[in-house]
Amino acid sequence: MSHHTTNIEEEETFAPIYANQEDFNPNDTVSSFLNTSYDPTRLHPLAGLGGGLDYLNLEDSENLPGTQSGIVPSRGWSDDLTYGTGVAYLTALSMGGAFGFYEGLRSSPSPAFKIRLNTVLNGMTRRGPFIGNSAGVMALMYNGVNGIIGKARGYHDPLNSVAAGAITGAVFKSTAGLRAAGSAGGVCAVAAGIWAFGREKFM
Repeated sequence: MSHHTTNIEEEETFAPIYANQEDFNPNDTVSSFLNTSYDPTRLHPLAGLGGGLDYLNLEDSENLPGTQSGIVPSRGWSDDLTYGTGVAYLTALSMGGAFGFYEGLRSSPSPAFKIRLNTVLNGMTRRGPFIGNSAGVMALMYNGVNGIIGKARGYHDPLNSVAAGAITGAVFKSTAGLRAAGSAGGVCAVAAGIWAFGREKFM
């Protein structure tokens, strides 16, 4: 029994692919590529694409009627959930750190540099993460509830945001009692309403 082996290199020929066959020039050198007058479409077949590549295509979004795009392009509640949570966390973390910095400077028990520095760092690490984490959790809850309400109603408007804010505040403070939960729900509803109606008017 004989085994026949085929040498592809001997039986097949391979030709380079160019955007156009007439673009091939065997006399091209490195200096040709460095020349500013050289046609870039001759470097690679894909270099001749007409309108370029679309890296961000928002045509496949599933936005509900009434959705406002806002500052950052959004493809739906998942983008709002991601961006909203991240922005809220980073903003609150920065503000909490600044508040801790100010608080540490004022409450330092001694004017000595090392003691003041230690007090400031303690204040920043205590206030910053706490406020940032709280804001991140609330933003996560708010965007999730807002998306659920919009999906249930089939329409997105500022009233959804107000309801989502009220639910978020009440749930977030539910362990502190009914009075605290009601107060937090009212404050968050007002804040969400200001944000939603302001975005609808000015963005």
